[in-house]
Amino acid sequence: MLETVDHPPSPEFRFCPVCGGRFGSLTLKASEPERLVCTRCEFVFYLDPKVVACVILELEEKILLLRRAINPQKGRWVMPGGYVDRGEVVSRAAMRETEEECGLTTALDALVGVYSYPGKTEVIVVYKGRRIGGQLAPWDETSEVGLFSPDRIPWDEIAFQSTVDALKDYLRFHCGRRENGPCFLNPKKSTT
Repeated sequence: MLETVDHPPSPEFRFCPVCGGRFGSLTLKASEPERLVCTRCEFVFYLDPKVVACVILELEEKILLLRRAINPQKGRWVMPGGYVDRGEVVSRAAMRETEEECGLTTALDALVGVYSYPGKTEVIVVYKGRRIGGQLAPWDETSEVGLFSPDRIPWDEIAFQSTVDALKDYLRFHCGRRENGPCFLNPKKSTT
């Protein structure tokens, strides 16, 4: 039985995009969450996740972080990145967002990881990238750019859990760093 509700599971969607009818909520399968279903035409409106694409860049043997100029988390540090547009290739979105936020054109070398969290709508895809051009500067949505050696990353000022997790994975994979151990981003260079 389809039940009309004043406040469906996601209150930002109340009307059907197909016919304009009111949404109700319905459990279609016992193993899935309630879905928004039009009470008039029975269109099922799936609330899918939103994809975010990010890049971890090394410059001058340091990691690039950007201070956010907008909410959420205004004033905190993140890696370059942002939402993927409908129909956009995820890797292209990562490069586009990097250029929009800090002026650098990039090439992507590897996938660092894919991150998602209970109750959150975003799925974050993080790449390891390298600079191929541009001038480093704060652009859209960025108030400041910073280059941090691994032992100077401002962990207490990081904006999102995905940034923390991706940076830790990156450091662990790319320089064998343990929580408090030394890290040399370019192991080919001698430290003596």
